[in-house]
Amino acid sequence: MHSKFAAISVIIATGLAVSVPSMDAMPVYGIDEAVVLAQERNPEILIAHKKITAARGGFIEARSGYLPSLSSSGLYDKRQTQSETNLRQQDYNAIIKLEQNIYTGGAVGSQVAIAQLNIARSNYDLQETISRVIMDVRIAFHELLLNRAKVRVHQDSVHVFEQELKGEQENFNAGIVGKLNVQRAEVAVANERPELFNAQTDLKNSYLRLAELLGTDLAPGAQAPPFEISGQLQYRPNHPDLNDCLARADANRGIIKSKAKDIEIENQQYILDRSATRPHVRAFSGYEVYSERDPDVGPEFNYGGVIGINATWNLFDGLATKGRMQATRARRDAAVQALAAARRSVASEVRSAFFDLQQANRVLESETKNLQTADEALDMARGNFAAGLGTQLDVLQAAADVTRTRTTRLSAIYLHNVALARLSHACASTAEALNFGSDFKDVKTASPNAAHAADLAKPPQKMSQR
Repeated sequence: MHSKFAAISVIIATGLAVSVPSMDAMPVYGIDEAVVLAQERNPEILIAHKKITAARGGFIEARSGYLPSLSSSGLYDKRQTQSETNLRQQDYNAIIKLEQNIYTGGAVGSQVAIAQLNIARSNYDLQETISRVIMDVRIAFHELLLNRAKVRVHQDSVHVFEQELKGEQENFNAGIVGKLNVQRAEVAVANERPELFNAQTDLKNSYLRLAELLGTDLAPGAQAPPFEISGQLQYRPNHPDLNDCLARADANRGIIKSKAKDIEIENQQYILDRSATRPHVRAFSGYEVYSERDPDVGPEFNYGGVIGINATWNLFDGLATKGRMQATRARRDAAVQALAAARRSVASEVRSAFFDLQQANRVLESETKNLQTADEALDMARGNFAAGLGTQLDVLQAAADVTRTRTTRLSAIYLHNVALARLSHACASTAEALNFGSDFKDVKTASPNAAHAADLAKPPQKMSQR
């Protein structure tokens, strides 16, 4: 019976490193490869790129106000009958005209400025979208690793309990133990199987979520995405500074820069609205061919160059311009409030991720120590049972505690990595910039305390040697 429970300790060493099945025709992505693939194929990122292209088209349109325009027009008509007149029945004209804005009251300049601001805002929106998608991909990737590891843990746990049930049934048939021992073993197996089923379902959903983020379509009738992932849950200690994170977020977040551009756009829109109260002047020149209907005036066919100035000035438009200016001022005030709200939201996002990171570190440290205790308790329960000083229930409970502690620790590592991904997005900085990428060697050479923090991610050495 001692050998039956020895398998539970193997869970400790294998829970983090889950083997990836070999699939010849199926691509295998690491987390960095998944991030790169998402930047190339994620629908939200592709849409954001198209919005930049559209904004650039708007700039080309606005800039046309500075350039001359060349146009042509023509007319030809012939009357069927004319009574009591000597006018010719045919009338025609054609003109090609070159026009240039001289003064627009600031309209063209503000339109160009708005177009440029729209491009900048679209770029910031793209930056924000990429950052958020990368965060989502990292979270989904770590969630997949977590659920895959949980499946292995629960599979091993079910196997251990099934072996115990088999052994108790054999002992019962031999008259060594009573029916209660068999029933307890059956309950242990029955309690663990739903956990395995839940973990398997969560794993399938994690694959679907990651496939959606990567822009991968599933074939009709497919049960899983056409890719596999590599890697394992890893804990790497990190202790960023909250004030530094807040400063980085305020300076770098795309959403804050985008909201600031909204204010500038409304300022330029106010200038554009106000231009309707000022005169607009255009110069033109061209060449015209036209007919003269009255024979007494001259020949029918006439031609020649034309040059002139066209000016318009709306003296009263029913207060339409005033209404537009009032609406623009209101939108600008709203944009100012939106910027302030965005700054508060980003700061709250940074603090929330920072606090989650601290909590995950505390939970991980606690559960790593608890895992050692749970393993020792299992050894003691097993020894007492073999010596006749304990009950089978003590052994089953200790084994269940090891499984629960193991999955809790896996969840803590996952929450730690999720908090790092969220904090990286909230600060709009790379992991390297925030020192998220420290490895165990660097930590161990830094100080004994740092080395201990890094070792928290590893199974205790005693368990690994079992």
